[in-house]
Amino acid sequence: MKAVVFHGVGDIRLDEVPEPKIQDPSDAIVEITASAICGTDLHMIRGTMPGMQPGTILGHEGVGVVREVRAEVRNFRPGDRVVIPSTIGCGSCNYCRSGYFAQCDEANPNGKLAGTSFFGGPQQTGPFDGLQAEYARVPHANVGLVRLPDNVTDDQAILLSDIYPTGYFGADIAEIRDGDVVAVFGCGPVGLFAILSAYQFGAARVIAVDGIPSRLDMARTLGAEIVNYNEEDPVEVIRSLTGGSGADRVIDAVGVDSERPKVGPAAGQAEQQAGQFEKELQQIAPETNTDGKVFKPGDAPSQAGTWAVQACAKAGTLSIIGVYPQTDQFFPIGMAMNKNLTLTMGNCNHRKYVPTLVSMVESGAIDPIGVLTNVEPMTDVLTAYREFDQRKPGWVKVELVPGV
Repeated sequence: MKAVVFHGVGDIRLDEVPEPKIQDPSDAIVEITASAICGTDLHMIRGTMPGMQPGTILGHEGVGVVREVRAEVRNFRPGDRVVIPSTIGCGSCNYCRSGYFAQCDEANPNGKLAGTSFFGGPQQTGPFDGLQAEYARVPHANVGLVRLPDNVTDDQAILLSDIYPTGYFGADIAEIRDGDVVAVFGCGPVGLFAILSAYQFGAARVIAVDGIPSRLDMARTLGAEIVNYNEEDPVEVIRSLTGGSGADRVIDAVGVDSERPKVGPAAGQAEQQAGQFEKELQQIAPETNTDGKVFKPGDAPSQAGTWAVQACAKAGTLSIIGVYPQTDQFFPIGMAMNKNLTLTMGNCNHRKYVPTLVSMVESGAIDPIGVLTNVEPMTDVLTAYREFDQRKPGWVKVELVPGV
């Protein structure tokens, strides 16, 4: 079968690989009908999420049809159409039963303290081969699959595998109350769904920060007040829009590949910090792509997190859902402490949220399709990765169709 395979930092290929086989009685084999490219995939290719093993199939978003199950999978059968939650949980341990599927005690073969398991990730997450392939093995399939209604399309469902649940999770843990002003840093696909979700949780206003005009246009379409950090100082604007206090709740949907402003009033201070940012990057990602044209790490790892703390009102809540690797130790904890901020963060517990979001889409209460900008055949995946990596206008969320 064809699959997108990691060969090294900056080096991915569309390879012919063996089809997956059942390994455990709780496994299922799913024929993938839709996958997608995510910013998390870029972290691994850029080297800002270290520990990837060459030969790992990439991708953690998938929709498909069950083709094979074993006896322990009692709730699915061949022919069922499903969406695959990105993180892997057993459904039986205390963490899963409390809703913390991303901290499952059993899923990660590296042990109980290893943390989150997800498809197509670094060694410390399993590793498990990913979903940018024609077929995939899904462990703990009785909870690792969610059945899809007939009226939920693949194009809608692929957005429910990771990015909408992650944005929804970010709004949930932000402790949003009716009437709150919420600031969202990052208007990539997760940030856009964080904007939508913030309104679902009761926000009165959402302020969205990014440096790419096309993404800010999409944020404005969702009802956000937009701030371009290459034209304005985002912290000063957020304070001015909130009577000087800052946002009640802030969501960091950027993560480690943050970019510093190159022009505008915020660029001067960022330029003064360039040396510090470079030191951060050297520690976080000791190996990066030597080809300077594509798959370049962000040049300011702590920029988004610092702005988020500065923009948050005293005694407010900062929700961090952008990806930061274990090698990142540069969060401004002193600044956060002295503002009495509540910090909430982590990898999304996808299995907790996916059924709810599927029901919302089935009922017509919400249609996530507006965030999907591209549907590309798997044969064009390398071009799609490059366009998405360089944040080209119109390339916000890319669905991949295997077998085409």
